[in-house]
Amino acid sequence: MTRLIQAMAGAPHGGAEAFFERLVPALARAGVAQRALIRANSRRAALLRDAGIDVVELPFGGALDLVTRWGFAREVRAFRPGIVLSWMNRASRFVPGGDFVPVGRLGGYYDLKYYRNCRHLIGNTPDIRDWIVAQGWPEDRAHYVPNFVTEPRAAPVPRASLDTPADARLIVAMGRLHPNKAFDVLLRAMEQVHDAYLWIAGEGELRAELEMLAAHLGIRPRVRFLGWRDDAAALYAAADLFVCPSRHEPLGNVVIEAWAAGKPVIACAAQGPGQLIIGGINGLLVPVDDDAALAAAIRRLLAEPGAARALAEAGRKAYLDRFTEPAVVGRYLAFFEAVTAGISARS
Repeated sequence: MTRLIQAMAGAPHGGAEAFFERLVPALARAGVAQRALIRANSRRAALLRDAGIDVVELPFGGALDLVTRWGFAREVRAFRPGIVLSWMNRASRFVPGGDFVPVGRLGGYYDLKYYRNCRHLIGNTPDIRDWIVAQGWPEDRAHYVPNFVTEPRAAPVPRASLDTPADARLIVAMGRLHPNKAFDVLLRAMEQVHDAYLWIAGEGELRAELEMLAAHLGIRPRVRFLGWRDDAAALYAAADLFVCPSRHEPLGNVVIEAWAAGKPVIACAAQGPGQLIIGGINGLLVPVDDDAALAAAIRRLLAEPGAARALAEAGRKAYLDRFTEPAVVGRYLAFFEAVTAGISARS
């Protein structure tokens, strides 16, 4: 069985970071021996150790960070992996040389100069994989392996706990409060939807600006800014529909999570959601940065519960077909076997 080092130098929160925290234990359950190298993060380290993973915390600093460079090389010598899987730019540039297959995982359209140490690259959408090839990377060493989300099982967050009427129609959105996530567009759409409440779960540099915008639009009484939450499943369970308003979204884990929760999804047609969603079948797509179109889509699904239910059922089927833990872990295991067999065949 493959011996695998995974390296993640990510932030405390984020889509890639959350998937890393799901994938590492899932591969362990599938029998993969692993060691995780992470930027110092007590919560993440405890979560992985509780799943039986060896965890090493390193600084993952700038280009002159010799502590990480030496530490990474030391762990490779000690663990003797068959594969080193590095996540995104910062971790990938620290991958040392050695008798293993170096693989970089991209969740976005990153500069490939950071992946010079890698032999294979994984994109978590077909478009990212194709973009990697378009940058000159050999096609036979660029791969698509999707993310999975865990099946959400939780009682709904009580609406009263967030000062929301029990009978209100509730829209939920999640993500970092960053310009790419376009929560400003969602707030402008909510100005045009007069009979619904909005919960936004996430934190970021735009929080004060978005709160001021909600007040300026006169919708602040119907909007709840929740900050970072660890109860996403309970938030999905409470929602009547889920909205992903991003103007730039390479994948859109939140779309898959909402599908898994059986919720109807409306998304702006950024890269990731535009690939995931078949418009009118398993969700609704509207143009990026078009608050009027987004408002119209929200009003439609609130007014047509049958249509909303059909979209939710089709989204749930898409999740079960392609984005469950067994489906995606199986693809990773097949990928590991293929790339290590390729190395063996050349040796």
